[in-house]
Amino acid sequence: MSYTVAALLGVAGAVLVDLYLLRTRLVRRRVFWATYPIIVFFQLISNGILTGRRIVRYDPDAIIGLRLVYAPVEDLLFGFALVLLTLSVWVWLGRRGVQRTPTAGTGGRRWWPPRDRGRPGD
Repeated sequence: MSYTVAALLGVAGAVLVDLYLLRTRLVRRRVFWATYPIIVFFQLISNGILTGRRIVRYDPDAIIGLRLVYAPVEDLLFGFALVLLTLSVWVWLGRRGVQRTPTAGTGGRRWWPPRDRGRPGD
């Protein structure tokens, strides 16, 4: 499987999870698309450094060859899938009141059992 195919499958999978599995529908929100360029900006900086200095190299036969700030466009696709999937899970968990540590007064559920230290409230 080429890097291009893997990147396209990653994007398709993340969009399907967002729209149909978790139903967070972030890709339909204006705020997602308004803030995504901030992420792309920093992704291009880091990709530019890593590929421009040849720390990361790509097999020319596995990519389509179109590059943006030294990095193949497939990296932008993988980055999109990663960000979308992470934010979708975060929103989904937040809607269910699941959090690592409860905040004062909210009574939110924790997603792992509390530690038993012998003190009340731990």
